[in-house]
Amino acid sequence: MTASIDTLQHECDSESLRLPTPAELKAALPIKHNLEHQIAEQRQSIRRLLNDADDRLMIIVGPCSIDSEEAALEYGRRLAQLSAELKDELFIVMRAYVEKPRTTLGWKGLAYDPLRNGQGNMALGLHSSRRILLQLAELGLPIATEALHPLVMNYINDLVSWVAIGARTSESQPHRELVSDLPCPVGIKNGTDGRIHNAINAMRASSSQHHTLTVNGDGQIGMKNTAGNIDTHLVLRGGMD
Repeated sequence: MTASIDTLQHECDSESLRLPTPAELKAALPIKHNLEHQIAEQRQSIRRLLNDADDRLMIIVGPCSIDSEEAALEYGRRLAQLSAELKDELFIVMRAYVEKPRTTLGWKGLAYDPLRNGQGNMALGLHSSRRILLQLAELGLPIATEALHPLVMNYINDLVSWVAIGARTSESQPHRELVSDLPCPVGIKNGTDGRIHNAINAMRASSSQHHTLTVNGDGQIGMKNTAGNIDTHLVLRGGMD
């Protein structure tokens, strides 16, 4: 993707805005080999923690959603320092959510409306989201995010060590198929009513193979055979009572 940030900020005049493909954005903001290795190791560390092979406590902490890149980086620098100090007792993962689920309406997150003006600009938003996740990962932090729109994950799936599936989307078949294909551990939240049945079903479905509709890195629609993800677990988020 060759467009400048200034250009991206003013490309939202038409109803249908052409977005970069995942491959184009990843080429514009590439992940270095040493960072790939770091993230692979961090994913494996989380798997070990989930399977009681590591007795440290995993802490997933950070903003509900990123609305300021500068503030997120400042938070990340402080968290990275704290993580280094407590590494023998805690495994700290930073929440870096670029999508924000809404019960009705509201700001949908950095990936959708990075200028927070209600106009929306996903070309800039996806670019900003990948850039900030890269910068946070380069601090040495494992990164967590919530998978809200399955297509957004195609732009950032190589940068995250842990993914959440929210209470509103745990029943969604496309999200279960997405989890089945993700290369990292995934936490699935219980429903907004507090019951865990749907999340358990989601875990079972996500651990299985699926034939699913997909958009590949070059923007081509096709069918994908997913491998199944055995590294899912329940996240208790409360309920109505």
